[in-house]
Amino acid sequence: MNWLNALSDLSGRGIPAVLVTVAATDGSAPREAGTKMVVTPDDIVGTIGGGTLEFRAIEIARQMLTGKQGPSLRKFPLGPSMGQCCGGTMTLLFEPQRPDLFTVALFGAGHVGKAVVQVLGALPCKIRWFDPRPDAFPDHVPPGVSVEVTAAPEREVAALPDDAWLLIMSHSHALDLGIAAKALQEDRFAYIGLIGSETKRARFVKRFRELGLDEAQIAKLTCPIGIDGVNGKHPGEIAIATAAQLLQLREGARQDLRVVDESAA
Repeated sequence: MNWLNALSDLSGRGIPAVLVTVAATDGSAPREAGTKMVVTPDDIVGTIGGGTLEFRAIEIARQMLTGKQGPSLRKFPLGPSMGQCCGGTMTLLFEPQRPDLFTVALFGAGHVGKAVVQVLGALPCKIRWFDPRPDAFPDHVPPGVSVEVTAAPEREVAALPDDAWLLIMSHSHALDLGIAAKALQEDRFAYIGLIGSETKRARFVKRFRELGLDEAQIAKLTCPIGIDGVNGKHPGEIAIATAAQLLQLREGARQDLRVVDESAA
């Protein structure tokens, strides 16, 4: 069960991996169905039999770790094309094991920002919390939350990881505008949410156009934030509605199993 211990350890450390399982064999094969191997960007735990097949499986697994692919089932002929003399076939199941962590960049430590941190702090996510006011942050924050005092929050956008989830709710409309414009220009984030009304959105859209953003970029702004049907103005209500929206969008991004016949490749 080394593979199970390895996955548990990797998940705890936030390291992605691919679990490779021998799903089926036909004819002569180096390992039996159920054999497992864990592949990370820099390490391997276990073996599915060695040789060219294992080398190819590791290569496929690491390619999967560089993108957003979901699980896939692949069939390999163990003949001359693989440089193995077994003569049978092996079907391998590749299951990406990405830590269930997502990075939330929260701009603003006001009442709503504090409520958002309390709600999201109970979820498997990493929160980077930005505000230029050091005294705006509480004395204690949940695990996984890093407080970052910055005089220019909009400059922090460039250093955020791809696919981060941005929540913009600072104490200043000017700051909100600068952060949102920078995020939309970068065009690489999973979500850009701006607190405010439809009127605020309309004003910001006008300014975005003046700044040269195109309609496709502007369309990636979510404002107002939060799931439909929750219209309360209390910070806690806004925080819960916003967290629900993030989880809903993440769930919709899951991918289905693909089947690939490597003998046809």
